[in-house]
Amino acid sequence: MACVSIPLSSRGQVEPFHVMELLKAANQRAGTHGDVITMCAGQPSTPAPLAVREAAARALASGAPHGYTDAMGVAALREAIAEHYQHAYAVSVDPAAVAVTTGSSAAFTAIFLAAFDAGDTVLMTRPGYPAYRNSLLALGCKAVELDCGPQERFQPTVDQLRSWSEANGGPPQGLIIASPANPTGTIIAPEELARVARWCDEEGVLLISDEIYHGITYGPPAASAAQSSDNAVLVGSLSKYFSMTGWRVGWAVLPEALRRPVELLLGNLNICAPALNQVAAVAAFSDGARSELDGHVRRYAANRDLVLGRLRELGVSRWAPADGAFYAYANIGHLTTDSLTWCFEVLDATGVAVTPGIDFAPHRPGVDSELDGSRWFRLSFAGSTQDCDEAMTRLATFVARH
Repeated sequence: MACVSIPLSSRGQVEPFHVMELLKAANQRAGTHGDVITMCAGQPSTPAPLAVREAAARALASGAPHGYTDAMGVAALREAIAEHYQHAYAVSVDPAAVAVTTGSSAAFTAIFLAAFDAGDTVLMTRPGYPAYRNSLLALGCKAVELDCGPQERFQPTVDQLRSWSEANGGPPQGLIIASPANPTGTIIAPEELARVARWCDEEGVLLISDEIYHGITYGPPAASAAQSSDNAVLVGSLSKYFSMTGWRVGWAVLPEALRRPVELLLGNLNICAPALNQVAAVAAFSDGARSELDGHVRRYAANRDLVLGRLRELGVSRWAPADGAFYAYANIGHLTTDSLTWCFEVLDATGVAVTPGIDFAPHRPGVDSELDGSRWFRLSFAGSTQDCDEAMTRLATFVARH
């Protein structure tokens, strides 16, 4: 057969999500060696809450068809999510403002498409979650990273936002924040979050608040942007605190102007989130489920103390505070200036899978930045305490031999 040249768009030429490359390699090694401890993926090692699994079993046994739902989700789940905001933040949310999505990833795609045109500028932090940047670039937007280091506690400040706007002749079209953040786990203080939200409202900037790690904090709870602004977009998920990554159920709380555009996009791009999972997900907000899930958070807290306490065995002296989420983000510049290669070497030598910092702060040629991800790595402590301890022992042994 004749070889046909297939045209390729620039949209598909985004950077890989390196954590997925490490996870793929770890899964391959698990099949041949059986010694893998996975600390690269940001997912709990526990199943969905018992109440959710029981609800799913009942829904299956009922014989209901579980066909397409409304594009914005089933009413009972939208109502449960709205009640969650009242319970957690004392904020009243109209269920009509809630869009249930196929994980938070689908929420971000729909929001970006509904709110931004090609060429629009959206600010995010450096280090920051790579899928924001890569998705925006694939859609033709400009993803601009603000260097947010230890002095800013790895979070954007109003002073930074003002300085950027002054230097660039006006504010951006959007700003993405995450609190707790990935990869650093840092939380924006409520008063600073209120200042950021107020600045966005005053400047006409769409604030997109990634709140998928809410519920996993090791001090005061994280504030929601809903407590400071009626104009912010809130993104949530059942993946992290709720321990339901593969169920692919997330949501967005939308200001009124975005509701219909997002509904139209979801209907065309996804049709709906998985119907059975939506039905079962209502139980995730029950008191019984919360009690079970809070037990996971207590384990994460113990794992956090263990991992941060043992980082010095790797010669590490600088890491992010890890106020929440389940990550340690640490500087390994004394070990490597190529974190991607180093992470693959670690996996090959020890069976421990960790994530290179270049996912979160890509290398900038010619720029010697303290935040350069080539000198950082992230490890997830969402697994068992025993696995975390064993992984740190293997890492310390590897570093001592090299």
